[in-house]
Amino acid sequence: MANFSAAAAMNTTTQDKFIPELWSNEVVAAYKSNLVLANLVTKMNHNGKKGDTVHIPTPTRGSASAKTTRQQVTLIAATDSEISISIDKHYEYSRLIEDLLDKQALQSMRQFYTDDAGFALSSQVDSDLWLRAYGLQGGTVNAVSSGTTIDFGTAGTVIGSDGSTTFNAGSDNAAALADVGIRQAIQTLDDVDVPLSDRYLVIPPVEKKNLTGLSRFTEQAFVGEAGNSNTIRNGLMGDIYGIPIYVSTNSPKDTEGSQDARLCLLAHKSAMVHIEQMGVRTQTQYKQEFLGDLFTADTIYGTGELRNDAGIKIAVVA
Repeated sequence: MANFSAAAAMNTTTQDKFIPELWSNEVVAAYKSNLVLANLVTKMNHNGKKGDTVHIPTPTRGSASAKTTRQQVTLIAATDSEISISIDKHYEYSRLIEDLLDKQALQSMRQFYTDDAGFALSSQVDSDLWLRAYGLQGGTVNAVSSGTTIDFGTAGTVIGSDGSTTFNAGSDNAAALADVGIRQAIQTLDDVDVPLSDRYLVIPPVEKKNLTGLSRFTEQAFVGEAGNSNTIRNGLMGDIYGIPIYVSTNSPKDTEGSQDARLCLLAHKSAMVHIEQMGVRTQTQYKQEFLGDLFTADTIYGTGELRNDAGIKIAVVA
C-alpha cells in the first residue's frame, strides 16, 4: 500500500502558490530537455512491447579477400553474437495536492512542479547510464554509495592531464583536462576504429572553467564563419576537435582519496543504449481520505553497454 501521510501532502502551509493542474506534455517536455547522456547514446523504443529483456545482435566486422580468377568467393564465417539488455528500471515521482491548495493557489507554480517531475526522472535515467559507463574499457565499479558518489576503481579510467595514465584514487592523481589529454583520449577511440561522427564529451561543471582556459577550445568556440552555430553563442558548451561538449551535474564523484574526483566521458553513441519501454506517463487519482489529488509521473526503461571500447572515462579534480 502506498505510504500516504499528511506530512507529505502539499497544502497552503507548505506551498501556498500552486495549482495542481499538472499537464502531461509539460512533464514530458521538461524530461526531454533535461536529459544529457540519454540523448547521446543509442536510443531504442520498446513502447507497447512485452517482455523484460531485449536481445540486440552484435555483428562482427569482416575483411576483404582478394578474388582469384575462376575461383569461388571467400565466405566470411558467421561469428555474430548478441547482447541482452534487461528492462528493469521503473522510477516514479509523486505528489499529493490537497483540495484547499487547489482552490487558492496561483497557476504560475504549476510549471515548477511539472519541471521538477521531468528533471527528477531525467536525472535518474542519466545516473543509470553513468553507472553503465564504468564498464567501458574493461572498468568496474568497486562500490556505490548514495547519489552519484562512487568508487571508480582503477581500471578503464585515465586522468585528464595526459589521457593515458590510469586513475588511482589512492594516489590522488586525478587532473584537470588538458589539450594533450583530450587528444590522447581521442586517439584511444581512433585506434579501434570508433566512428568519427556521433562522438561526444560529457564533463562535470567544474571542468567548464578549465576548458574555457584552453586556447584550443576558445579558438574553435569564438573563431569561425559568421552565423556558425557554436555553443558558447547559443547557450551550450561548445566543441573541441569537432566533438560536442556537454555539461552534466550527474557526473559521478569518487571520494575515496583525500582529493575528490569527478568523471568526464568521451564516447560514441554506440557505447551504450537506453531502451524505453514506457515513456514518461502521468496519472492523477483523487484520494478521498486526504481530500486531494495524487499526481504521479513514471517511466520504465533499461540501460546497457553495447560496445566496450567505444568510450573512455577521464578522471578530473572535483
